[in-house]
Amino acid sequence: MPKEKYDPPDPRKMHTIMSAEEAANGKKSHWTELEISGRVRYLSSSLFSFTHLMALHLGDNSLSHIPPDIAKLQNLVYLDLSSNKLRSLPAELGNMVSLRELHLNNNLLRVLPFEMGKLFQLQTLSLKGNPLAQDILNLYQEPDGTRKLLNYLLDNLAGTAKRMPAEPPPPRSWIVLQEPPTQQSAVFTVMCYNVLCDKYATRQLYGYCPTWALNWEYRKKFIMQEILSCNGDIVSLQEIETEQFFNFFLDELKQHGYEGFFSPKSRARTMSEQERKHVDGCAIFFKTDKFKLVSRHTVEFNQLAMQNSDGSEAMLNRVMTKDNIGVAVLLELRKELVELSTGKPYRALEKPVVLVANAHMHWDPEYSDVKLVQTMMFLSEVKNIIEKALQIVRPGTPADVNSIPLVLCADLNSLPDSGVVEYLTSGDVDTNHKDFKELRYNKSLLNFSCNGKNGTTVGRISHGFNLKSAYESGLMPYTNYTYDFKGVIDYIFYSKPHLNVLGVLGPLDPHWLIDNSITGCPHPQIPSDHFSLLAQLELLIPCLQQVNGLSLGRR
Repeated sequence: MPKEKYDPPDPRKMHTIMSAEEAANGKKSHWTELEISGRVRYLSSSLFSFTHLMALHLGDNSLSHIPPDIAKLQNLVYLDLSSNKLRSLPAELGNMVSLRELHLNNNLLRVLPFEMGKLFQLQTLSLKGNPLAQDILNLYQEPDGTRKLLNYLLDNLAGTAKRMPAEPPPPRSWIVLQEPPTQQSAVFTVMCYNVLCDKYATRQLYGYCPTWALNWEYRKKFIMQEILSCNGDIVSLQEIETEQFFNFFLDELKQHGYEGFFSPKSRARTMSEQERKHVDGCAIFFKTDKFKLVSRHTVEFNQLAMQNSDGSEAMLNRVMTKDNIGVAVLLELRKELVELSTGKPYRALEKPVVLVANAHMHWDPEYSDVKLVQTMMFLSEVKNIIEKALQIVRPGTPADVNSIPLVLCADLNSLPDSGVVEYLTSGDVDTNHKDFKELRYNKSLLNFSCNGKNGTTVGRISHGFNLKSAYESGLMPYTNYTYDFKGVIDYIFYSKPHLNVLGVLGPLDPHWLIDNSITGCPHPQIPSDHFSLLAQLELLIPCLQQVNGLSLGRR
């Protein structure tokens, strides 16, 4: 993440003394800086209760020891320990990740704790006048020496990549939402996971993660381990690089009984073959012993924006310039899946199918309008896919978006209170919704409403699907976990009435994150900045007959 501009504390440290009259009138004292001077040899433990402090000046004293409790001052951005008698620093200093300036000049330091490498926001580090080891001094004296030294300390914090800096997280709990079905139905699991593609996994964005733990060769093993441990019957992945899909994911997952479909972002079509390898996109994998591929589809949002702009400058200048994509596969359930679920042989009067859709919406929080328009485009295209699919699997069936069950997985880059999630769960959204930022979209948006331009609902765009989130009621406190953002932006939706959710994989143990001082992911034990989602779904099959001739009829 780009570092914000940092203005150091005023060196004059201006202050005023509150008068008795001001105190009597209830005036409150507000101070964020503290200076302690006078050849102080020890620090009182009460100092570490001033957690509001942003700057602490302890220079020109006789301190020989800094207690680990200094890490309680989590709001400190400036710490001056210069001109003391410090021979060592506490490892806990590395947990003060808000620090931007750390002054240690003129002490007796021979070594630095490797934990200091965790201070990824540090912009100024003063070390002159210390008898430090030559290898440390050589790094520090290079151009951009502060950054190189911190990187060195962080990369060596765990000794080697083989020595993990924390115990692996405990297994995530399974949350039962509904008892297993007793009626004739098919049960399958769906995984949704943004794996964080290689080109985005940089020290600029994730300065708190060691370089070796950001390396793709290291992360990919843990990513695949996550996928295989979930053992989803359907796996929807985002941020899959083109080359990695064909050379890693497809090869590995085929060995475990999966087939997959992938499409890169639209920019790939205009690039050279070499450049195209590193374009990311979305993929859907499915177990071939449970599903048969009927059709596959790619949805390009920039193309849809161009075709449906209707003169909207916002559509052309904001939506069309973003080349996010979505993919979808129509899957036919093999009879073995139903028989495995029910324990009984059967023959279906209609082929049971499910449409699985997967998308990754634009990332920037300032473009809430683009995310909402992209979501509308995607559901509009899913609607078209379903209507065409009906003519293949059930010829003559009236066009009805709810005739084919839908599973929608996505990194929506949108919080649960966003217009995007409101639109998906409620079925419609006002064309003047605040997330449109008062930009002129109205006429062009009508192209994506199931009501069409001549619809009866004035001023609202609807999609006609009856969608529910598998993770409702705050079951996951966050799906994206970085230093400066923690929230739910990944989702699995399913359509009613044909689908029910039976259970979901619960969140990562928060105590593990706290106990190991994990300020953000990726981390040597967690290969992505996203956590995977896994839901067990039950598909009610509308027409089913058992082999013995006992008809269950049409539901």
